[in-house]
Amino acid sequence: MSKATRQMPEQSGQASVARGEARCDLASDEACGPPLEHPRTGSAKQMAGTGGLLEAALTRQNLQIAWKRVKANKGAAGVDGLNIEQTAQVLRTSWPDIRQALLAGRYRPSPVRKVMIPKPDGSQRELGIPTVTDRLLQQALLQVLQPLIDPTFSDHNHGFRPGRRAHDAVKAARLQLRALR
Repeated sequence: MSKATRQMPEQSGQASVARGEARCDLASDEACGPPLEHPRTGSAKQMAGTGGLLEAALTRQNLQIAWKRVKANKGAAGVDGLNIEQTAQVLRTSWPDIRQALLAGRYRPSPVRKVMIPKPDGSQRELGIPTVTDRLLQQALLQVLQPLIDPTFSDHNHGFRPGRRAHDAVKAARLQLRALR
């Protein structure tokens, strides 16, 4: 059995080409060492106590935008059986408790409802449907975190990013191949 070795990042400010390694381009984040951790990351309790990201996600304005997006998606009910309109009714009374649990680090999302979706070949695949409340919270967090995290990704990364598709990745790869010829 071969022994696994850990790759060491290049020395800061030095770009080189190693055997089997991609060139570390200082103008790009490709093939370089790991990015530095964002200084405002931390646990829910740390973020809640410092006026951080969690509190930004839970602002009224951010939650209203998140609610509009969740509502526009017209998703099915989760394990709680509550659709969007029913969830809106429940949130009117239970939101202060949910918010407090989130800020205290005690909130636990509900299990997802498993649904089997038919595939064209006749088989099925599993789909997990979160509750509308959990989808709301996920969307609210996404709206705060994505603008901070997305710029740290490589321009060559297309997976699960807004405005990028698999077709864009294929197009970029073809352009790279043409440039190498």
